[in-house]
Amino acid sequence: MIESVQNDKIKYVSRLLSDNRFRKKQQVFAVEGKQENARALTFGYQPLDFYVCAALFQDESPEGTVHWVSEKVYEKIAYRGSSEGIIGIYQTPETRLSHYQPKGRSAVIVVEGVEKPGNLGAILRSCEAFGIDALIITDPKLDLYNPNVIRSSVGCLFGMQVFQSENEQTLEFLKKHQFDIITTRMHDDAAPLQKRNLTGKSAIIFGTEHSGLSDFWQNEGANTIIPMAGSIDSLNLSNAVAICCYEILRQKLA
Repeated sequence: MIESVQNDKIKYVSRLLSDNRFRKKQQVFAVEGKQENARALTFGYQPLDFYVCAALFQDESPEGTVHWVSEKVYEKIAYRGSSEGIIGIYQTPETRLSHYQPKGRSAVIVVEGVEKPGNLGAILRSCEAFGIDALIITDPKLDLYNPNVIRSSVGCLFGMQVFQSENEQTLEFLKKHQFDIITTRMHDDAAPLQKRNLTGKSAIIFGTEHSGLSDFWQNEGANTIIPMAGSIDSLNLSNAVAICCYEILRQKLA
C-alpha cells in the first residue's frame, strides 16, 4: 500500500497527468476511470501499471501490475478528483499516417490544427458513434493523450483509428488512396452538405476553431457548407463534425 504522496511512483503518475512533454518523452500515458480503462484494454492497448484505491474501486482487480494506494494518495494523483479509484498507465501507440490501410468505402474526418482538448474528445465520440473509419489530425497543436481528450471522448479514443500527420503528407495520402476530398470553407462555391455524395471513399477536411481551414486546402477538393436557418454563420467545430459524420452514415444507410 502506497500511503505517501512523496513516493517516487506517485510523483511519476502526477507528472504524466500534468506534463504533455513528459508524456511524449516517456512514450506512455495515463488513463483514469473504470469505463476508460475497460475500453483501452478491450481495444488492445498495452497496460504497464495500474494504481488502484480499494476504498473507491469496487470491481475485480485488473490483470497486470497493480499498485494499491490510499485514498489520500489517490486524491492527490487523480486528475478528476476522487473518480472511481483506478488509473492505468499504458504504452503510447504509433499514430503515423503511413500505418493506415483504408478500406474500399472508408469515410475519414481530417481536422487541421485542433487546439481544444474538449473539442477533440467530442469529435472522437462523434466519429466512433457514426462509424467513421479514421480520424486524421494534421499539424497537431495538442497532445492526443491529454487527460482532457481521454475524458471528453469517454474512452472513444481507444476504439478509433487516429493518426497524426502534416497537411502535405495528408493530402498526398488522400490522393494516393483516391479519396473524394471535401473541404469546409465559407465561400460562394460551397454546395450544401446533403448534395455531396458521401457514400464512397470520402474525406471531409475541417479547419481550426479560431480561423477555419488554412489556405493550403483552398484549391483541394469540393467545397461544402452545412445549411443553417438561423442568424449565425458558423458552428462549434465539434458540432460541425458531428453533423457531417451523421450525414455520412445517413447516406450510407439510405
